[in-house]
Amino acid sequence: MFEAYNKAQQAVLETTLRIIIRKELQATSMALIAKESQVSTGNIYHYFKSKEDIVNELYRAIVAFNGEYVSEAFSRGRTIREKFELAWGRVIELSRNHPEGFQFIEQYTFSPYIRDDVKEAVYGGGWCEPMNRLYVEAIEQKLFKPMDPRLMVQMHHGSFVYMLKANLHCNYELTSEMISAAIASCWDAVRADVSASE
Repeated sequence: MFEAYNKAQQAVLETTLRIIIRKELQATSMALIAKESQVSTGNIYHYFKSKEDIVNELYRAIVAFNGEYVSEAFSRGRTIREKFELAWGRVIELSRNHPEGFQFIEQYTFSPYIRDDVKEAVYGGGWCEPMNRLYVEAIEQKLFKPMDPRLMVQMHHGSFVYMLKANLHCNYELTSEMISAAIASCWDAVRADVSASE
Protein backbone atom coordinates (compact mmCIF):
# COMPACT_ATOMS: atom_id res chain seq x y z
CA MET A 1 0.00 0.00 0.00
CA PHE A 2 2.93 2.35 0.66
CA GLU A 3 5.39 1.05 -1.95
CA ALA A 4 5.90 4.53 -3.46
CA TYR A 5 7.56 5.74 -0.23
CA ASN A 6 11.04 5.13 1.12
CA LYS A 7 11.65 2.69 3.99
CA ALA A 8 11.40 5.25 6.79
CA GLN A 9 8.24 6.84 5.37
CA GLN A 10 6.66 3.40 4.90
CA ALA A 11 7.41 2.50 8.51
CA VAL A 12 5.90 5.76 9.77
CA LEU A 13 2.75 5.46 7.65
CA GLU A 14 2.18 1.76 8.42
CA THR A 15 2.76 2.33 12.14
CA THR A 16 0.51 5.40 12.28
CA LEU A 17 -2.28 3.47 10.57
CA ARG A 18 -2.00 0.59 13.05
CA ILE A 19 -1.96 2.93 16.06
CA ILE A 20 -4.91 5.01 14.86
CA ILE A 21 -7.04 1.91 14.31
CA ARG A 22 -6.01 0.52 17.71
CA LYS A 23 -5.99 3.68 19.86
CA GLU A 24 -7.79 6.43 17.89
CA LEU A 25 -6.20 9.58 16.51
CA GLN A 26 -6.16 11.61 19.73
CA ALA A 27 -4.07 8.95 21.48
CA THR A 28 -1.60 8.74 18.58
CA SER A 29 1.42 10.84 19.53
CA MET A 30 4.60 11.49 17.57
CA ALA A 31 6.56 9.85 20.39
CA LEU A 32 4.46 6.69 20.09
CA ILE A 33 4.83 6.67 16.31
CA ALA A 34 8.60 7.00 16.67
CA LYS A 35 8.78 4.25 19.27
CA GLU A 36 6.65 1.71 17.38
CA SER A 37 8.04 2.49 13.91
CA GLN A 38 11.65 2.51 15.18
CA VAL A 39 12.17 5.72 13.19
CA SER A 40 13.66 8.54 15.23
CA THR A 41 11.54 11.61 15.91
CA GLY A 42 14.10 13.75 14.08
CA ASN A 43 13.89 11.51 11.01
CA ILE A 44 10.08 11.60 11.12
CA TYR A 45 10.16 15.41 11.14
CA HIS A 46 12.52 15.30 8.17
CA TYR A 47 9.70 13.82 6.09
CA PHE A 48 6.56 15.06 7.87
CA LYS A 49 5.95 18.46 9.44
CA SER A 50 3.47 17.21 12.04
CA LYS A 51 1.13 14.40 13.04
CA GLU A 52 -1.53 16.11 10.92
CA ASP A 53 0.83 15.95 7.95
CA ILE A 54 1.35 12.20 8.50
CA VAL A 55 -2.39 11.56 8.72
CA ASN A 56 -3.10 13.55 5.56
CA GLU A 57 -0.35 11.70 3.70
CA LEU A 58 -1.79 8.45 5.00
CA TYR A 59 -5.19 9.43 3.62
CA ARG A 60 -3.64 10.40 0.26
CA ALA A 61 -1.72 7.11 0.01
CA ILE A 62 -4.66 4.88 0.90
CA VAL A 63 -7.05 6.64 -1.50
CA ALA A 64 -4.49 6.34 -4.32
CA PHE A 65 -3.92 2.65 -3.57
CA ASN A 66 -7.67 2.01 -3.42
CA GLY A 67 -8.17 3.82 -6.72
CA GLU A 68 -5.58 1.69 -8.50
CA TYR A 69 -6.98 -1.48 -6.97
CA VAL A 70 -10.59 -0.86 -7.97
CA SER A 71 -9.90 0.82 -11.32
CA GLU A 72 -8.50 -2.42 -12.70
CA ALA A 73 -12.12 -3.57 -12.98
CA PHE A 74 -13.01 -0.77 -15.41
CA SER A 75 -10.45 -2.01 -17.94
CA ARG A 76 -11.32 -5.69 -17.50
CA GLY A 77 -15.07 -5.47 -17.95
CA ARG A 78 -16.57 -5.37 -21.41
CA THR A 79 -20.13 -4.27 -20.70
CA ILE A 80 -21.39 -1.74 -18.17
CA ARG A 81 -22.91 -4.58 -16.15
CA GLU A 82 -19.59 -6.45 -16.05
CA LYS A 83 -17.69 -3.32 -15.05
CA PHE A 84 -20.29 -2.60 -12.36
CA GLU A 85 -20.02 -6.09 -10.89
CA LEU A 86 -16.23 -6.25 -11.13
CA ALA A 87 -15.73 -2.76 -9.66
CA TRP A 88 -17.97 -3.29 -6.63
CA GLY A 89 -16.44 -6.74 -6.20
CA ARG A 90 -13.01 -5.08 -6.07
CA VAL A 91 -14.25 -2.52 -3.52
CA ILE A 92 -15.43 -5.34 -1.29
CA GLU A 93 -12.30 -7.41 -1.86
CA LEU A 94 -10.11 -4.40 -1.11
CA SER A 95 -11.91 -3.73 2.16
CA ARG A 96 -11.58 -7.34 3.25
CA ASN A 97 -7.91 -7.66 2.25
CA HIS A 98 -6.90 -4.32 3.78
CA PRO A 99 -9.23 -3.85 6.76
CA GLU A 100 -7.10 -1.19 8.48
CA GLY A 101 -7.10 0.98 5.36
CA PHE A 102 -10.86 0.45 5.01
CA GLN A 103 -11.49 1.46 8.62
CA PHE A 104 -9.26 4.52 8.34
CA ILE A 105 -10.97 5.82 5.19
CA GLU A 106 -14.42 5.20 6.62
CA GLN A 107 -13.56 6.96 9.86
CA TYR A 108 -11.67 9.96 8.48
CA THR A 109 -13.06 10.75 5.02
CA PHE A 110 -15.39 13.39 6.49
CA SER A 111 -13.10 14.39 9.33
CA PRO A 112 -11.95 18.02 9.57
CA TYR A 113 -8.51 16.56 10.30
CA ILE A 114 -8.16 15.75 6.58
CA ARG A 115 -7.48 19.04 4.78
CA ASP A 116 -9.84 20.09 1.99
CA ASP A 117 -6.97 20.52 -0.47
CA VAL A 118 -5.93 16.89 0.14
CA LYS A 119 -9.50 15.63 -0.33
CA GLU A 120 -9.83 17.56 -3.58
CA ALA A 121 -6.43 16.48 -4.86
CA VAL A 122 -7.07 12.76 -4.35
CA TYR A 123 -10.74 12.56 -5.33
CA GLY A 124 -10.05 11.96 -9.01
CA GLY A 125 -7.30 9.51 -8.16
CA GLY A 126 -9.57 7.28 -6.10
CA TRP A 127 -12.24 4.97 -7.40
CA CYS A 128 -15.26 7.26 -6.81
CA GLU A 129 -14.80 9.42 -9.90
CA PRO A 130 -14.40 6.48 -12.35
CA MET A 131 -17.41 4.81 -10.69
CA ASN A 132 -19.41 8.03 -11.11
CA ARG A 133 -18.52 8.03 -14.83
CA LEU A 134 -19.67 4.43 -15.15
CA TYR A 135 -23.03 5.37 -13.65
CA VAL A 136 -23.28 8.38 -16.00
CA GLU A 137 -22.71 6.03 -18.93
CA ALA A 138 -25.36 3.63 -17.59
CA ILE A 139 -27.85 6.51 -17.31
CA GLU A 140 -27.04 7.72 -20.83
CA GLN A 141 -27.65 4.22 -22.17
CA LYS A 142 -30.94 4.13 -20.22
CA LEU A 143 -29.81 1.21 -18.10
CA PHE A 144 -30.14 3.21 -14.88
CA LYS A 145 -32.84 5.55 -13.63
CA PRO A 146 -32.12 9.24 -14.35
CA MET A 147 -30.85 10.02 -10.87
CA ASP A 148 -27.76 11.88 -9.71
CA PRO A 149 -24.96 9.34 -10.37
CA ARG A 150 -22.94 10.47 -7.36
CA LEU A 151 -25.93 9.90 -5.12
CA MET A 152 -26.40 6.40 -6.51
CA VAL A 153 -22.71 5.56 -6.01
CA GLN A 154 -22.86 6.78 -2.41
CA MET A 155 -26.09 4.86 -1.75
CA HIS A 156 -24.51 1.66 -3.01
CA HIS A 157 -21.25 2.27 -1.23
CA GLY A 158 -23.08 2.89 2.03
CA SER A 159 -24.83 -0.47 1.72
CA PHE A 160 -21.53 -2.27 1.19
CA VAL A 161 -19.84 -0.38 4.02
CA TYR A 162 -22.39 -1.56 6.58
CA MET A 163 -22.22 -5.09 5.23
CA LEU A 164 -18.41 -5.04 5.51
CA LYS A 165 -18.44 -3.51 8.98
CA ALA A 166 -20.78 -6.24 10.20
CA ASN A 167 -18.46 -8.85 8.70
CA LEU A 168 -15.39 -7.16 10.19
CA HIS A 169 -16.94 -7.23 13.65
CA CYS A 170 -17.84 -10.89 13.24
CA ASN A 171 -21.61 -10.37 13.13
CA TYR A 172 -21.78 -12.82 10.23
CA GLU A 173 -19.65 -14.60 7.68
CA LEU A 174 -19.67 -12.85 4.30
CA THR A 175 -19.81 -15.49 1.56
CA SER A 176 -19.19 -15.05 -2.17
CA GLU A 177 -22.88 -15.83 -2.75
CA MET A 178 -23.91 -13.03 -0.37
CA ILE A 179 -21.55 -10.60 -2.10
CA SER A 180 -22.88 -11.50 -5.55
CA ALA A 181 -26.47 -11.15 -4.33
CA ALA A 182 -25.73 -7.75 -2.76
CA ILE A 183 -24.11 -6.43 -5.95
CA ALA A 184 -27.02 -7.72 -8.06
CA SER A 185 -29.48 -6.11 -5.65
CA CYS A 186 -27.74 -2.74 -6.06
CA TRP A 187 -27.96 -3.04 -9.84
CA ASP A 188 -31.65 -3.93 -9.66
CA ALA A 189 -32.36 -1.00 -7.30
CA VAL A 190 -31.33 1.61 -9.88
CA ARG A 191 -31.96 -0.02 -13.24
CA ALA A 192 -34.33 1.89 -15.50
CA ASP A 193 -36.73 -1.00 -16.09
CA VAL A 194 -36.82 -4.78 -16.15
CA SER A 195 -36.60 -4.98 -19.93
CA ALA A 196 -33.59 -2.64 -20.26
CA SER A 197 -30.76 -4.12 -22.28
CA GLU A 198 -27.64 -4.96 -20.33
